[in-house]
Amino acid sequence: MIEVFATNIDTDRQAEKVLLQISEVFPNYMANFDLEDCDKILRIETKQTMIDTQSIIKLVNEMNGEASLL
Repeated sequence: MIEVFATNIDTDRQAEKVLLQISEVFPNYMANFDLEDCDKILRIETKQTMIDTQSIIKLVNEMNGEASLL
């Protein structure tokens, strides 16, 4: 399963913090950012479970960011 989110994360430092938090909360998720894309893409992949999109959006929001499912 793969989900893609548009975000407002625009620095490597912010992206690293979000990725670290995702890996701690969701250890089965593989996440990465494409900050070069106009939508500042957050891509999450997992082989074991469904992706909890609402929790990902909430996590990014709690870290002073914004995310929406594409």
